[in-house]
This record gives sequence, structure tokens and C-alpha cells, in this order.
Amino acid sequence: MTLRVSGSRLVTADGAPVRLRGVGLGGWMNMENFITGYPANESSMRAAVREVLGEERYELFFDRLLTAFFDAADADLLADLGVNCVRIPVNYRHFESDDRPMEIVEHGFRHLDRVIGLLGDRGIYSVIDMHALPGAQNQHWHSDNPTHVASFWYHRHFQDRAVHMWEAIADRYKDHPWVAGYNPVNEPGDVEGRVVGPFYDRLVKAVRAVDPAHVLFLDGNRYSTDFSIFREVYENTVFVCHDYALAGFAHGGPYPGYTRGEWCDRAELERAFERRTAFQRETGTPVWVGEFGPVYTGDPEIDAQRCQILRDQLEIYDAQEAGWSLWTYKDVGLQGLVYASGPYMDRFGSFIAKKKRLGADRWGSTMEEAAADLAPLHHLMEREFPNWDPYPWGARYQIDDLVRHILIAQALLPEYAELFRGLSDDELVALADSFALTQCVRREPLIELLAGNLAGNLAR
Repeated sequence: MTLRVSGSRLVTADGAPVRLRGVGLGGWMNMENFITGYPANESSMRAAVREVLGEERYELFFDRLLTAFFDAADADLLADLGVNCVRIPVNYRHFESDDRPMEIVEHGFRHLDRVIGLLGDRGIYSVIDMHALPGAQNQHWHSDNPTHVASFWYHRHFQDRAVHMWEAIADRYKDHPWVAGYNPVNEPGDVEGRVVGPFYDRLVKAVRAVDPAHVLFLDGNRYSTDFSIFREVYENTVFVCHDYALAGFAHGGPYPGYTRGEWCDRAELERAFERRTAFQRETGTPVWVGEFGPVYTGDPEIDAQRCQILRDQLEIYDAQEAGWSLWTYKDVGLQGLVYASGPYMDRFGSFIAKKKRLGADRWGSTMEEAAADLAPLHHLMEREFPNWDPYPWGARYQIDDLVRHILIAQALLPEYAELFRGLSDDELVALADSFALTQCVRREPLIELLAGNLAGNLAR
């Protein structure tokens, strides 16, 4: 069932077209703060929890969490929905450590192998997505970046390690028929855009030397929105766009309606999608939306509007035969098809509420939390630096990133870790098992919407 690119479509070995439609497995092998409820970035969180639990019990908890977060029941649910693809974000730290660079950690593949196998057994393809690379390939938490500097693009050492790691991954899965392909750099953020293009040239050549058959899924620069960095159209390659709707963010306004002075309705969603996929249509390559999806609030009226955004996007994708991967499958309540409950939410619920009150997570913040406290800083920056326009999203976002999502988030780390103190092994296991599907709440309107779309569009 190995796939390849044929013109503007993906096809099987016998030429049958396949439109990959499914979900992203965010928060699993690349954990994210808003998905599992911790503050700051994954490696900082893990270090704080390890300090409290000690090495052995730290391993017990996180291995159990990875096991519970996705197992056969989750694969069955996705198969029942009609999903045929799961994009699997991974963190490089599973496969290589910073203190032993260039040494591949065989043990780190155990969960990835397990889940690719579970999905393949049910006829579901996997796309392996390197969401966090050595040095961090973008400026935010989801590349496991504790700062706002994407050091990956400034140090050849980090790039060498990434190439070596992808050679190992490609060699491991080169004969696996249910691996659709490799998404080697999630949302690159090369500020000047000078390194990413030549790096892709090098990476493509290296991976192809090991595995000439599998599809490459390549994100554009500036968080998968800028495709001008590609100097050639590589063979057997999908150029991946991300398509988040402005009105679907936590700070989104009514739909249809205005969000921060910008109008958003179905027509604008379609115009934005056409802009974001112009490169793919110009080059005649497949259109695949690697990430999209609104944030839910718990307010029935607002969430009905968010579902309408998703419904409109899916209809737009159907009309253009675009594949897609919805963000995300499972979390603690912001976006997932299902979300955790039980002992984990009992213990960490009030902490998660504090994070929300402070706007400590970039994804999920309305940018208005603690507004009175931050207003003097915003006024100062606007007065003294009116022309400051930092990469990638401008001054207001940068200030929030530095103050809320780094400074405040890192100050919250000890408080999160302390909530693990004094727990028995059984209690740690119960916390991890709160993410098992049997313990999760189903977001039924979202599940029904996806199932209906997939059932109504069975013709690839």
C-alpha cells in the first residue's frame, strides 16, 4: 500500500488515488502545554517533574502516559470514524540526546513502532512529523523551545544532527507500507529565509539516498505559510500548508464577524485557503493541510460557531480534493475529539485554570488575561518602539510570548511539578491512565461532524 505522488494526487502502487484525511496525534511523543496541562515547554517540564519524582518513578509515569495516550481503543475509534491517516508529531529527544549527539536511541522508537503498527493493522497511514528538532526550528513552545530564538538555523551542528536522525528514521521505515511518508520539519521559522531552502535540498538528498520510495511532506517557511524558499519541486513530494482560521483562535470573534478588526466568513476562509495553497496549484502538486482546526471554549453558542468554521473548511477542502489532518486528537479540553478526565484533571484542574487565568499558554490565550497588569508594558513598548515589528507575528504577539508564555510559564513549572510530590506508584499510574480512551470524554459534536464528512466523501 505504499503511496507515491502522481501529479496533483497521492496514489497507491496500482495507481488508485488516495486522499489522506485524518488527525494529528499532538501531545503524545511531542508533548505540548495546552494539550496535557503543563506550563512552558516539554523538556523544561520533564526536568522539573524528574527533580520531584526521581529517575525511576519519572520513567514509570511518562512511559505509562505514552502507553495510555494512544492504544488499540484509540485506533479503533479513528478507524470507525473513517480516518485513513494520522500525522504523528515526535520530539527528537526520543531518538537522540543532547549530551550524546549523533547516537540513535533504539529504545526511543518503541512507542512509535507500536502506534504505527496499530494504525496499519486498521488500514490507517502514518505520517511521521518531526515537531521538535535539535536547537528548535521555530520560536515557540511546540518545538520544545524554552526561548524565542530558533537556534536550529544558526548552527550547522543542529542541522547535521537532524539529517543524521532522518537517515536513521528513513532506514527504519523504508519498507513499511503503512507509513505514508516523512514530514521532517514542522513549521520552520527561519527568520531571514536563507538557510531553510538549502537545508531542504540537503535533507531531501540524504533521505532519498536511504529511502527513495516514501513521500516527503515539506512545510513552507514562516510556520508553513511561505513556499518561496523552495528552489525546485522535488520528486514524490507534498508541500504542506497549515490553515488555521483567525476566528477559530481563542481570541477569535464571532463567526461570521470581526476578529481584531479583520472580517472572517466562509468566503474569507476560502480566499485564505487559496492564498495558502497557491504554490501547490501552480506546481501541480497535491494539496494537503497538515494542521487546521478551531479552539473550543465551553460556551455552547461560541462552540457552535467554531464547529461551523470547521464544517466550512471541510467543505472547501472537499471541493478542491485537498487532504487534511485535523489538530488535534486528544487533550485536556481545548481542541481534542476526546479529552482527559478522572484523577489527572482532579489533581491538575485548578492548576490548569490558573494557567488559563494568566494566559500562560500561547495556544488558548485570548491575549486579554491579566490585561490591567500588562497594560503599562504594552503602552511603554508602543510609545517607545512604534515601528518594532518582530518575526514572526509582530510586537503584540512577541510581548505576550516573552512575558506570558516564557516568563510566567517558566515561573509556573515548580508549582506543576510539586503536584506530583508524595504520590504513590499506583497514583502515578492512575494519573497517566486518565488519558486512556476509556477515561476520556468524547466531544460528540466534533466527532459527529468528522464522521459525517468522511462518510459523505468516500470517493477518495
